[in-house]
Amino acid sequence: MTEILLTDMMKKLSSKNIVSPKGFKAAGLHCGLKHKKKDLAVLVSDVPASVAGVFTTNAVQAAPLKVTKEVVYTTQKMQAMIVNSGNANACTGKQGMKDAQAMQALTAEKLGIDASLVGVCSTGVIGEIMKMEPVTAGITQLEPQDTLEGAIDFAQAIMTTDTVMKNTSYSTIIDGKEVIVAGVAKGSGMIEPNMATMLGFITTDANIESATLQATLSEITNLTFNAITVDGDTSTNDTVVVMANGLAGNASLTPQHPDWLNFYYTLKTVAEDLAKMIAKDGEGATKLIEVEVEGAISDEEARKIAKTVVGSPLVKTAVFGCDANWGRIIAAVGYSGATVDPDKITIQIGGATMVENGEPIPFSEEELIQILKMHEVKIFVSLGIGEGKGHAWGCDLTYDYVQINASYRS
Repeated sequence: MTEILLTDMMKKLSSKNIVSPKGFKAAGLHCGLKHKKKDLAVLVSDVPASVAGVFTTNAVQAAPLKVTKEVVYTTQKMQAMIVNSGNANACTGKQGMKDAQAMQALTAEKLGIDASLVGVCSTGVIGEIMKMEPVTAGITQLEPQDTLEGAIDFAQAIMTTDTVMKNTSYSTIIDGKEVIVAGVAKGSGMIEPNMATMLGFITTDANIESATLQATLSEITNLTFNAITVDGDTSTNDTVVVMANGLAGNASLTPQHPDWLNFYYTLKTVAEDLAKMIAKDGEGATKLIEVEVEGAISDEEARKIAKTVVGSPLVKTAVFGCDANWGRIIAAVGYSGATVDPDKITIQIGGATMVENGEPIPFSEEELIQILKMHEVKIFVSLGIGEGKGHAWGCDLTYDYVQINASYRS
């Protein structure tokens, strides 16, 4: 069965919130790490959930990330996630680890669960010691709810330079039962995953073991979160966690389950939605750029080319300026490190062909300007040397990006 047919078996939910699956609650509030906006949040499952996680590849990793990795890889069950914004608790030494562990213990005490079931995520400024007094008070005040209000409070509390909340949810049918997968994320700058300054939280009421969920998330991450870039920087904190509490009541999912692909593509669609929302909300961005590559010698090389093109500062600024400068695209293809044959490259922007088999094709500048003025711009590259396909998403590079990042700490 093809992915296209499978997506017909999914239903996008209008509620689009992290507590849509059975048995999840969320809350968020302002505790004082930021001046006014919400900055502390919690996500809770009614029962311990199977868990999977993917984390930044930066060698410098924040204390909360280390705590969460212990839960994901050692406990292999998670029941709650405590999250703060406004302070990354990164590069904070022994005190940072003590503070992350304190957040874990305080949350466990508040919820009446074991501390080994609590993950911790932090995002914000690097190198500043966490102000634990407001965090401690805030944790005691969190009251998780299975309501839209609770989900919105959570989504708002994890934001830093984000301009919009990022939520999505879908349902599918497994063993004749409705299974829901929902996600929320933050991130709009320093996005160069394998992972980067982003946090993603996915909930599902599907029944699936942690080991199977981990393998699935790792595979899907390479196709979604690891296919976005804003500015090429990789951060210290970034995390995507999936919690699956099994309350939908389906038989345990494995790749051999007859409805496995329903679950797989629903989870992949949630991850792709969040990844594209992050790319579209790049700091100062005005446009989402999608690069599709086909005809590479492998899917891996196609993804490498797509990500190189969408990450090129010259391509990004050309899109911002509505300049149909295809030379910047073909140059990025050439320096991507992938195998190419210049005489077989075809390039399109928004469906308009500009290069075919390595030769320039006359095109209408006026038509291309109108295409490049759109909020979503698609670049297509065909290499003509294989069967490999890949996508990547990014955004344009604007004056506002420089202004935002020049004054982030002030």
